[in-house]
Amino acid sequence: MRWVNRHVRRREAVLIGAVPILLLVLLYLFLAAQRHAINPLDKILPLPGGMAEGMANLLFNTDQLTGKIIFWADTFASLQRLGIGLGIATLFTLLIGLVLGVLPPMRATFGPLVTVIAVIPPIALLPILFIALGLGETAKVALIVIGIAPVMIRDITAYVSGLPREQIIKAQTLGASSWQIMIRVALPQAMPRLLHAMRLALGPAWVFLISAEAIASDIGLGYRIFLVRRYLSMDVIIPYVAWIALLAIAMDAVLVLISKRMFPWAHGAGH
Repeated sequence: MRWVNRHVRRREAVLIGAVPILLLVLLYLFLAAQRHAINPLDKILPLPGGMAEGMANLLFNTDQLTGKIIFWADTFASLQRLGIGLGIATLFTLLIGLVLGVLPPMRATFGPLVTVIAVIPPIALLPILFIALGLGETAKVALIVIGIAPVMIRDITAYVSGLPREQIIKAQTLGASSWQIMIRVALPQAMPRLLHAMRLALGPAWVFLISAEAIASDIGLGYRIFLVRRYLSMDVIIPYVAWIALLAIAMDAVLVLISKRMFPWAHGAGH
């Protein structure tokens, strides 16, 4: 049987997918052990025991100034910023994407503007945002929104505008207005695509969040990583990066679950 025709079962896929990750972990442990055999004080590749020791203060001790556990305070602050930014971007995407996708005159008028904004590197706008909005939470959230919303809008606009023309004609034959077509025809079909666009935007959203926190913040996962890097504290940086990856994976899994539960037809259920 050719590999192109071979389908992997879910249980097999989990086992096969875990192999490369396990190999990377083993490779890291091997290289770390070698470095520590040469130099027991090596900070570049800390051993698991060193990372556990480095994270102990952040995980179990409270900050004397805030009275909060540092690790969980960083996590909550970052997730709050990410959630607000992703929520606002998703709302803009839904509203603007539907309007541009359903109404050709609006798409011809504002489509080029969305394209121009989408191709501007959001990190380049960071100084402008901090000058215009200050160093508070607004600028950080705005960077996430500006960074992911235009790309999501373009995706939803293209998807909605590509819906079969027969659906629009049939709806108009039944007396539907442009508003009703947008709500009753385009919206239900765009929702699975919107969740997919959110999944694709998670990675860039984390990048913009970490960048904003690294430049102007006093709490957050990105702030902590860039704070301890001056001390070469890889025993803290690596667990923080791994934690960010786990959070991103969990968020992606939740979006997939929501999509499959709410829109099973978009995942081939029943076929």
